[in-house]
Amino acid sequence: MLKHSAVMSLAAAVAMLSATAHAKVSPEEAARLGQDLTCVGAEAAGNAAGTIPPYTRKYVGEVPGWNAEPHSGSHPVDPYANEEPVLVITAANAQEHAENLTEGQLAMFKQYPDTFQIKVYPSHRDFAYPEHVCERAKWNALNAELVDDGMGYTGLGSNPFPIPKNAMEVLWNHQLPYRAWTQDEVRDLASVQPSGEIGWGRVNGVCLSPASSPTGEPRTEDGASSFCMTEVLMPLRERGNISVNHEPYNYKTAPRVAWTYNTGTRRVRLAPGYGFDQPLGGSNGAMTIDSDRLFNGSPERYDWELIGKKEIYIPANDFAINSSDITYDSLLTPNHANPEHIRYELRRVWVIKANLKENSRHLYRERMMYLDEDTWHAVIADFYDNRGDLWKHSFVTYYYHPDMSAWQAGASFYHDLSSGQYVGYTLTQEREKGPIINAGNIEPNFFTPDMMRARGR
Repeated sequence: MLKHSAVMSLAAAVAMLSATAHAKVSPEEAARLGQDLTCVGAEAAGNAAGTIPPYTRKYVGEVPGWNAEPHSGSHPVDPYANEEPVLVITAANAQEHAENLTEGQLAMFKQYPDTFQIKVYPSHRDFAYPEHVCERAKWNALNAELVDDGMGYTGLGSNPFPIPKNAMEVLWNHQLPYRAWTQDEVRDLASVQPSGEIGWGRVNGVCLSPASSPTGEPRTEDGASSFCMTEVLMPLRERGNISVNHEPYNYKTAPRVAWTYNTGTRRVRLAPGYGFDQPLGGSNGAMTIDSDRLFNGSPERYDWELIGKKEIYIPANDFAINSSDITYDSLLTPNHANPEHIRYELRRVWVIKANLKENSRHLYRERMMYLDEDTWHAVIADFYDNRGDLWKHSFVTYYYHPDMSAWQAGASFYHDLSSGQYVGYTLTQEREKGPIINAGNIEPNFFTPDMMRARGR
């Protein structure tokens, strides 16, 4: 195992002290959005080496070759299907590229030297948000503020801090990027043992995110930022169990509210303290609730530190792995997912670190998170145990979805470096439909205890 340094530099300490500073950039800074910065704050230019291209804004609301009916749950089509890797990183050459790899990626090469690879493709920055997303981001740059020691913010409901100054602002960008407004998805979960044996889970997830409504101006004072219902379909021992949660804009003044329905008791119960390191339903106990999307929920148990920006090889433009052309037999190989199906690109990422507070409890003492600057989604996370040893390496594949003109979380993988087990999560490749995005047929009254009772009968 790799030991993660517990030494904090003076600069890091200063960054933590400033983590609760208010945002609001000057009009001069905000004017950079849509100029040398993209409208949500990424550097528009490529890098000096030419290995990261400039932002093109070539496509808004379309993906070449993906011509399905809107909101039909069609599986993605890869517009870059004819490209070949420009680099293949293996255990033999990983150290040559170490400055562009995370500690977890290096650990994967060390643990699985014969099979783990990172196939690097040409980087593309072709897809863009619609104009209303840009307008909201600029308004937030001038007006949004952290409140209650960073536990919440005031402003509009997505991309709150396009020009962030500290870790909490970066974290809120991850918590609330512009994403699906409504989503209905049946997804598979595969708990893959070192032997290759698989324990299966399946859930139906339905979510409504007022923060990403394509109309109006969703504001933090409107109430919940999102509502989600998750019903377990597999394994059989958990089938029919349901959880519902309401996500706030401020975890201090309005904590996450959640209820659970259990088929054994046929009762709906309020679930105080829902989240954190409780087991995620359908994952065979291998994932925590707050590791979905690598981190979600209240940030209260950690001190958050902004490390800065780096150039890292991350999963990007991963249309192919989430298409219906992929079979689970081909994808879910022992020890890790089949590298042939995963597209990596060199990208600029924001790096933030979570340090468990002295009087708080969690399975993970430290978390390192890597956020794609173009989307604000965390794409890689490395998790450390309570001894400070690297324990898990996880990543999420994303692809641009024309039904929302934004990025959709697809297949993700959570590797336990101590047991050799990994979880393939949010798998839809063999489902009849992929996620049904922005159909607009979901209302807040769907996410109530009464609805859970009715659904559970």
